[in-house]
Amino acid sequence: MPVGPDAPRWVTRRSGRTVLVIVHTVTSGQRLLDVVRLLAADLRVQVVFTMGPDVFSNGVAELLRRIGGVTLPWHLAIRERFDLAVCAAYGGIEDVHAPLVVIPHGAGYGKLVSRRLGGGVAAARGVYGLSAQELVRDGTVIPSAIVLAHDAERRRLARNCPEAVAVAEVVGDASYDRLVASSCERRAYRRALRVPDEHELVVLASTWGPDSLFGRHAGLFRRMLTELPRDRYRVAALLHPNIWFGHGVWQIRTWLADCLRDDLALVPPEADWRGVLVAADHLVGDHGSTSVYGAVCGVPVLRVGDAGDMVDPESAGGLLASAAPRLQLDQPLPDQLRRAAAHHHPGRHAPVVARLTSAPGHFDRNMRRLMYRLMLLPQPLTVPRADPVPPPQLIGSLDHLDSEKIT
Repeated sequence: MPVGPDAPRWVTRRSGRTVLVIVHTVTSGQRLLDVVRLLAADLRVQVVFTMGPDVFSNGVAELLRRIGGVTLPWHLAIRERFDLAVCAAYGGIEDVHAPLVVIPHGAGYGKLVSRRLGGGVAAARGVYGLSAQELVRDGTVIPSAIVLAHDAERRRLARNCPEAVAVAEVVGDASYDRLVASSCERRAYRRALRVPDEHELVVLASTWGPDSLFGRHAGLFRRMLTELPRDRYRVAALLHPNIWFGHGVWQIRTWLADCLRDDLALVPPEADWRGVLVAADHLVGDHGSTSVYGAVCGVPVLRVGDAGDMVDPESAGGLLASAAPRLQLDQPLPDQLRRAAAHHHPGRHAPVVARLTSAPGHFDRNMRRLMYRLMLLPQPLTVPRADPVPPPQLIGSLDHLDSEKIT
């Protein structure tokens, strides 16, 4: 271990700074990888990981093993001091001994705090990630810096948790920047998804929870495969990692086994989902962040379900919920896709995209500057840039499913 009292005895390089990356969920871990790559090639910085406490922590251990980072058990991580800590969720962060940076794990801060089930008097709900419920413990603002994607989020933070405004930093949105950088790789992403040149790719994207697309309308996956002509359309599915790890990877694959046999392109939770959006010709989504990022890619977006009181109407997701046309479940699907495409134009969702980030193309520079400032370390001389995302992967073949006796 490169940390702890005996570390100098065992390590080969004695780094000047040690950064703790706190991964609560696979979703937050994927976001944090966009951050820690900004520390790559700096021999002065040692990065270590830990799994923070969270109800959706299933899958995190596999993620950390796959990337090959040094991983500290949580009980040891909260006993050590670090030069910097970075997280994208809030469980246990008050116990961390380091200047702490919190980043959003979605399209900005768009969802309202979920109410606890089981009675009690209903109270006003703040925006998740911008409220005192996550940011304050024992009368103290926990993070040293709260990363915002847009200037408007500073005003929302001022209403929800005014004490935290002093540590807010408008940095931008990494996924926005990487989607823009990835646009030139559209053909490669379509090849990875096995989309013939003459076909249109329809992406079904679901966030998690009972009001999500998969929660309420899972039959839509089968309908898409049945109603859309195979000689014109290819259907892909993006499910939030909390669906995969809340129910279990095996369970999701068995629930969708018949769809996989009919050639559904199912993207596994560990894959980078952003290339799928770049490759898409149509997006059918719900109130989750993926729908917002589909708008960034200029894809015609059809909404399923109602965001209700789950989404802050001032967020990018709230704007999309009020602007995107609704999929009518009692009408033929091909006609609706054709209509949505016919009425779509490149600037259709410009207000949504403009609300997502007020620092387009600058996340890497702003985020690296913030981290090095907190580490009291001069930045490297290189200029960071957003790279295209890797090609998407797909769930194993039907033969692989049959070998596991999934029917």
